[in-house]
Amino acid sequence: MATGNNILTYFNGTWHKGNVPIINAADHGAWLGSNVFDGARYFNGVAPDLLAHCQRVNNSAKALMLRPSVEANDMVEIIWEGLKQYEADAAVYIRPMYWAIDGDLTAIVPNQESVGFAICLEQIPLAPESKTVSLTKTKFRRPVLEDAVVNAKAGCLYPNNARMLVEARSKGFSNALVTDAMGNVAETATANIFMVKDGEVFTPIPNGTFLSGITRARHILNMNAAGIKVHEIVLTYADFESADEIFMSGNMNKVTAVTAFEDFQFQIGSVTKKVRDLYWDWAMS
Repeated sequence: MATGNNILTYFNGTWHKGNVPIINAADHGAWLGSNVFDGARYFNGVAPDLLAHCQRVNNSAKALMLRPSVEANDMVEIIWEGLKQYEADAAVYIRPMYWAIDGDLTAIVPNQESVGFAICLEQIPLAPESKTVSLTKTKFRRPVLEDAVVNAKAGCLYPNNARMLVEARSKGFSNALVTDAMGNVAETATANIFMVKDGEVFTPIPNGTFLSGITRARHILNMNAAGIKVHEIVLTYADFESADEIFMSGNMNKVTAVTAFEDFQFQIGSVTKKVRDLYWDWAMS
């Protein structure tokens, strides 16, 4: 499904106009879910942390027992070749992906040498700074490594996130604040999460149940450089109920303010605005 428009697809060594077919019906990735992807962003002529995203999709492929076929640096060059076809002020979602084509004799295990690769460039605008979200609790939780391939950005993980979002929307909220198996906060259904208390920032410590995002790491570096104290610790729902500010961190929109968690209301605070400014200053530098 295309979310944006003006799509370009890199497949079989060349760029194609549009949302072209890339997976066959009998491909392992089509019916057994052995596909991984990553998402980077292009805006105002820059693509921040693009190499890190390309490195991560290769690591995700390895986690799903696939052998990456394109070196990260080569992937960056291919992507920039495609981005030249967009206007400098366009906002583009950059999605490199792998999937298994064949399986072993049981069909279940992917053949790591038989791997498809594509890149999808899709023009999707950045959300306005005024965009906010409301959060609610969810009965669904993040899995652990023993249950699912949580050390990859894999398509097979997203149906669980979809259930969280459907539950949240049925309760009148736009997103869900999700816990791990122990009941500690991990992230939201779509992005990493931060909270602010007394001018200091707190975020769930990476514990292997959620993907510790590239944009999340960039925010932490930026905040540390600006003298804002950041704590990666165990957090509960109660901590978020008593927060001064809450914001989400994701590649799609970088910083999104949270204005409600259950019955608790929040303003778009000074720290949230500062983190957003720090990111754009860094990206455009």
